[in-house]
Amino acid sequence: MDEDGSDWGGLAPEILTNIISRLTIQERWTGPMLVRKSWLTACRDPYLWTIFDLEPWFESYPDSARLWTPDFEGKVDSMLRSVVDWSDGGLTEIRVRHCSDHALSYAADRCPILQFLAVRSCRNVTDASMTKIAFRCRSLKEVDISYCHEISHDTLVMIGRNCPNLRTLKRNLMDWSDSCRRVSSVPTEYLDACPQDGDTEADAIGKHMISLERLEIQCSRLSVKGLASICEGCPKLEYLDLFGCVHLSSRDIANNVSRLKWLKEVKKPDVYVPRSGDVAQTERYGHWRLYDERFDIQAMRI
Repeated sequence: MDEDGSDWGGLAPEILTNIISRLTIQERWTGPMLVRKSWLTACRDPYLWTIFDLEPWFESYPDSARLWTPDFEGKVDSMLRSVVDWSDGGLTEIRVRHCSDHALSYAADRCPILQFLAVRSCRNVTDASMTKIAFRCRSLKEVDISYCHEISHDTLVMIGRNCPNLRTLKRNLMDWSDSCRRVSSVPTEYLDACPQDGDTEADAIGKHMISLERLEIQCSRLSVKGLASICEGCPKLEYLDLFGCVHLSSRDIANNVSRLKWLKEVKKPDVYVPRSGDVAQTERYGHWRLYDERFDIQAMRI
């Protein structure tokens, strides 16, 4: 019996689970999990873990170099592995940042019905774990591998070949031309390692992702050749985001997207490359923001 006379600990498990389901992931992790054993057990009900979405947390906080450290990555990995276990194979959606191959491979082995995967800003997610995802999670409908510089065109090929239901791909890259990057929390060496093979990736998309409806490739270094491959191979595209693709002219875009009869919106580069140099100048170009130290993942004990 609690101090106010209510016997919260004696609630039927199904009622307690229903109550907990109305909480956000952060509220679950820092609240009922720490109250008593019966509540912790209820929080681990597979019903509560068909979706694991940390994206709202990351979106809420600006810059912090701490989020790029091995220690922080280890905490995200631990959370993801725990949720995979609790879901009992029922996870359909994973949206995290700063995880590694270890946790993602663990999820690939145990989440065969996964449909939505977003692993943005993961410096240690590579083709190895993404290949596992491609082979074992064939129901994927949406994949976001933005700002993951250790993922190559090989991943795009494997996902395209093995995931016929894929409708959305987000492969945005960091703004390698932005002079403001000097004040960003993103490690300089990681920024400098931004993938160079824009046309190779575009060719993989065009050849193997024929059912795509939405494509985001911000700041890709693809040329008109790569754009032509995408527009020829992905005839069902309805939305195309080319923001920051500095090697494409308005004429290049107009000539190629004209063949996309279902296209509803195209986001243009909004940049120009001066004749005298290679660095792109911007008319209005936002600085990519991350998040800060107020996101206290240490408070989320597993």
